[in-house]
Amino acid sequence: MDTVGSGGVERRRLSMAKLLDKSRFELKIICTNTKGGIADEIRALGVEVIVIGDLNSPFDYKQFQKVNRIITEFKPHIIHGAVFEGVTMAAICGFVMRVPVVIIEETSDPQNRSWKGNMLMKFFGMLSDKAIGVSPAATEYLIHTLKIKAEKVQLILNGIAAPRKVSTEEITFLKESLGIGVSNIVIGSIGRMRDDNHKRFSDLIAAFALLVQKKLPVKLVLVGDGQERERYEKQVADLQLNDYVIFAGYQSDVALYYSIFNIFSLVSAYEAFGLVLAEAMLSKLPVVATKVGGMQYIVDDNVTGYLVEKFDIDAIAMKLEVLYENEQLRNEMGIAGYEKAIRNYTEERYVQKVEEIYFELIKKNKINNV
Repeated sequence: MDTVGSGGVERRRLSMAKLLDKSRFELKIICTNTKGGIADEIRALGVEVIVIGDLNSPFDYKQFQKVNRIITEFKPHIIHGAVFEGVTMAAICGFVMRVPVVIIEETSDPQNRSWKGNMLMKFFGMLSDKAIGVSPAATEYLIHTLKIKAEKVQLILNGIAAPRKVSTEEITFLKESLGIGVSNIVIGSIGRMRDDNHKRFSDLIAAFALLVQKKLPVKLVLVGDGQERERYEKQVADLQLNDYVIFAGYQSDVALYYSIFNIFSLVSAYEAFGLVLAEAMLSKLPVVATKVGGMQYIVDDNVTGYLVEKFDIDAIAMKLEVLYENEQLRNEMGIAGYEKAIRNYTEERYVQKVEEIYFELIKKNKINNV
């Protein structure tokens, strides 16, 4: 896979490190780089994380040689690639080194992928035994855009770890440190601030400004960091929202932040899954999200929250205001979302489905001693 940082793919590999049947499977993770604490958490579970360095191109021969040497030494029965770089290495090296089972996993909603990228992914699909999509949007891309045979494509919804229990004292301290009053309704969002064409925090800020104009006692807490943060801070200053918007930066302990939110919102322009929506639902929060990618399948409109069209700032503001005004509705939607998340989006279910595919392909390929 690509860099092991703090994203959803990395957390799924952490789930696999925790929950894969260790009596049947030995796991190693090959990646280009690591940053943050997840790689250390994986290593602490006894799983080796092997860093090979950046791929300079989709066909970086020197890096492929490194992966091939690892395959020669480890002799894996299964190679499972996620994200574009990981898929590239898994498909090509798995094929060249005759790994019995090759699996690729589409973890994005690649609306902006070039035709060359689509052609490469189609080629990688031809080299694989199975292509996993983490959402209906991802599986539709694999089948309808790449034309991978439907029987080769498998939907496995992303899974998340249950949030840790947060004490009342922790909540009180955090609210006080952030300047959040007792009467404030807190709207929260979590995500990387790398590209506004993706997460569209600018739309959420603009919608939030409409609530402040009505003098509603609201706060917006944005958790995350990246190159776009400075732009968002300028937008907040220009809209005179400095007293209402809190930039919390990157946080490894997101459970604490979910615990201070009353409403969660993610208004991305595209999203394969929207892992933070499932996390918010496990925290019993109602959500306002855009009707794109995998998010339109996670959120049940008018049941667990609201779906709006992307870029529709007025609609975002209107749904946030509806939830602001009705505490009972917030609670009902939060409970409905929690029940759906428990049924569909736990890490235990994700790993169980992955294991089922592994055993299916092991049996199909007549692999012994597994």
